[in-house]
Amino acid sequence: MNITRENVDALNAVVKVDIAKEDYSDKVEKILTDYRKTANIPGFRKGHVPMGMVKKQYGKAVLVDEVNKLLQDALNKYLTEEKLDVLGQPLPKTQDEIDWDADKFSFEFELGLAPEFEVELKSKKAITQYHIIADDKMIDEQIERIQKQYGKLVSQDTVEVDSEITGTYTNEEKEIDNTVTITLDKFKGKATAKQFIGAKAGDVIVLKTKGLFEDDHDLMHALKLGHDEVHGLDIEVSFTISEINKRELADLDQDLFDKLFGKDGVTTVTELRDKIKEDAEKQFVQQADQKLLNDVTEHLVDNTKFDLPAEFLTKWMQTAGEKQIDADQAREEYEKSEKSLRYQLIEGKLIEGNNIQVTMDDIKNHAREMIKGQMAQFGQLNPSDKELDDIAARVLSNQDEARRISEQLVSQKLITLYKEKANIKVKELSYENFVKEVYGDK
Repeated sequence: MNITRENVDALNAVVKVDIAKEDYSDKVEKILTDYRKTANIPGFRKGHVPMGMVKKQYGKAVLVDEVNKLLQDALNKYLTEEKLDVLGQPLPKTQDEIDWDADKFSFEFELGLAPEFEVELKSKKAITQYHIIADDKMIDEQIERIQKQYGKLVSQDTVEVDSEITGTYTNEEKEIDNTVTITLDKFKGKATAKQFIGAKAGDVIVLKTKGLFEDDHDLMHALKLGHDEVHGLDIEVSFTISEINKRELADLDQDLFDKLFGKDGVTTVTELRDKIKEDAEKQFVQQADQKLLNDVTEHLVDNTKFDLPAEFLTKWMQTAGEKQIDADQAREEYEKSEKSLRYQLIEGKLIEGNNIQVTMDDIKNHAREMIKGQMAQFGQLNPSDKELDDIAARVLSNQDEARRISEQLVSQKLITLYKEKANIKVKELSYENFVKEVYGDK
């Protein structure tokens, strides 16, 4: 067997594999001999079929199968040994009808080669790393939510601005009949809320669904309909009030603190505020890090210049999926995925160049911490190591889940790298202002 490579250019190559008779003949002969022992052909005793007949009946199929196996093994071994960084998979070049009666065969494969390039993390313009803080306004709002959650309901005769109103949405045509508890701040328009002020149990409020809430999900919950059913829905619904209550705020005392954080975990309002601030800002770190990762990714893709074997990749995409697609569809698919492919190559270069590794121990420890956090939400604060190990083993037996955790850890390590080596400026702001700046004032 002989394998040669011709580099068409820096991004494309053709590999030629020549297979001689001696490369496959012994294997083919052995398989046909085994077939002869078990062949069941009328007129001949088992094991006594003439070899010529076996070769005539099975020879070509066995030859084709063995040559293809030999070809794939040889090509994969060659790519590994030559350390060729290929994109996609080798594509067999179109050739004339193969003469399987010949002794020698030649096959050619097109290769798309990964480009050579350098990644520069230090950009001229600094990339913002947000440090999101929980300001007094947010802490006050959280404390009020806690007081409402643990407070008690006091019955009211009429609806006021801060009332909790239980009632039923109905519409005969759409067969809507759903009982919910609402607060007036959920409605989009002030005019809607005004319709409720002063209303009593038994009163019926007629509402238009169009523009009733900011979010379709609120309308889905209110009417107990699916997303497709509420999208663009423009009908009238009746809301019949059955109960009106006001939630009396719980006192900020030790009894409440113990319910929230365990016995003497927090003992003063100041400690409560500090705890809320600490917990909130821990959650903000993940959101800020994701924003930083997105911004650095965008910067690297836009500013790391290299060519790709676009023609090869477009051709490869025609047969890479479950269903074959035509050339136009492949071009469209390539254009949609080019940016993602570029970042994969950049990320791979950064991982290799900075020796970023994720070990099995890293994955297990991350899974344990993730499970521990989930158990804590259900009041299981001190699980044993064996419990954590057993659950982690079950989670990681799912290859998709193990891969997801591994990718998550790689992202965390890349974020750490960016913070250390990229041109970063830190900007401190409240969560409210972060949302306005990053997502717009919605």
